[in-house]
Amino acid sequence: MKKIKTLVIVFTLLCLLSLNGYGQENKKLAQTGFKFLSVVSDARAAAMAEAMTSLQIGSSALFFNPAGMSEMTSLIDLTGSINQWIADINHYTFSLAIKPANGTYGVLGFSLQSVEYGNFYGTQVNSGTELGYDDTGIFSLNAIAIGIGYAKQLTDRFSVGGQIRWARQDLGESVIPVITKLDTGQTTVTSELTPFIFDFGTQYRTDFKSLVFGISVRNYSREVKYVEEGFQAPLTFTLGISMNVMDLVDELPLNQKLFMSIDASHYRDHPEQIKIGLDYQLMNVLSLRGGYISKNDESGFTFGVGISQFGFSFDYAYTPYGIFDKVQRMTARFSM
Repeated sequence: MKKIKTLVIVFTLLCLLSLNGYGQENKKLAQTGFKFLSVVSDARAAAMAEAMTSLQIGSSALFFNPAGMSEMTSLIDLTGSINQWIADINHYTFSLAIKPANGTYGVLGFSLQSVEYGNFYGTQVNSGTELGYDDTGIFSLNAIAIGIGYAKQLTDRFSVGGQIRWARQDLGESVIPVITKLDTGQTTVTSELTPFIFDFGTQYRTDFKSLVFGISVRNYSREVKYVEEGFQAPLTFTLGISMNVMDLVDELPLNQKLFMSIDASHYRDHPEQIKIGLDYQLMNVLSLRGGYISKNDESGFTFGVGISQFGFSFDYAYTPYGIFDKVQRMTARFSM
């Protein structure tokens, strides 16, 4: 056990040092693509400001820290989420986790993330017309990511997890100029990419009450490009800590719990953020949630509610979003 503790401490320090060095050396921001991978659709997570790195949340952990499904108590955990995002964009997620042989061989998970961007009016520059362009008709864009993950408790305190995802983003067709010594023409190219995305993380349950530390690396990929400019997926490093703060007081009636979770995230494409989430639970039936995300132009505070009974649960999250009005998310979960 001492060796495990030492490894966790060393690993945490190395991650902190690497994040600090990364932030100092790489000043280039907004150099990522496949941004839909960063959009959270799980309603419980959204209500808690996305501070999920150190929590055990079943199959939903595949979207935050795969190690967070290692202590799943049920045989099967299934979730489906709808996210009414800004600009009439809809995000959908699905996750499934299975724990065969009572967890002897770990937990196997599957995830699906998809986006409907809606319809767009296409145009093409044509200086020979009165308007200066040609109408190319209506087109639609879409993106999807399909993943398989695995998590395992190495000891009663230390868990690890990982996931590999195949992502596809189709931005339609583009007409680009082709310049030669004799003439200038044009060609049509298809803007579609299908990289592999990797996620992995750990969780460590301390000796003190229900205090848990978590570390995750999300959206690691090779560099890809559509025509000229290369980019990577929205790589994110996160350190998290959580605890049921009711453990600090005497036993309360009605089985009350208050989980507090704090994440510190370092992004490739925008400044670091601190995320603080609260989840007050009453009789394992009703949950009232809230959170705050720092350095977020449009969405600072988050709110939500959840109801759970007989293996079914329904979560709702509401996020004020400045000039974009609001974002609403709904998640249904089934466990048995």
